[in-house]
Amino acid sequence: MFRHVVMVRFSEDMTDEQKDALRAGLGRLPDVIPEIRTYRFGDDVRLNEGNFDFVVTADFDDAGGYLAYRDHPDHRKLVEGLMAPFVIKRAAVQFEWSAALPPDLPG
Repeated sequence: MFRHVVMVRFSEDMTDEQKDALRAGLGRLPDVIPEIRTYRFGDDVRLNEGNFDFVVTADFDDAGGYLAYRDHPDHRKLVEGLMAPFVIKRAAVQFEWSAALPPDLPG
């Protein structure tokens, strides 16, 4: 499996309506990008000061699936139109992992 994680901090001028539009757009991506295996996103729950505001995690079969998602026109349009204009800080990582749980983790 291949996982993509991105965390962002939004500017103060991003409205609740713009955040709702971003969430709605993200929620549609699994329906239009077949390479997505699992897709989760959400707001930080504000338990720790200094955290990012929002996170997206996406799983794919392999790096090729991630690249198809990254470069998909619907994803690019959403990022460029609804996310990037409001991002003041971003961190991302992609990594490979075994779909099976390691034996030291509970099921």
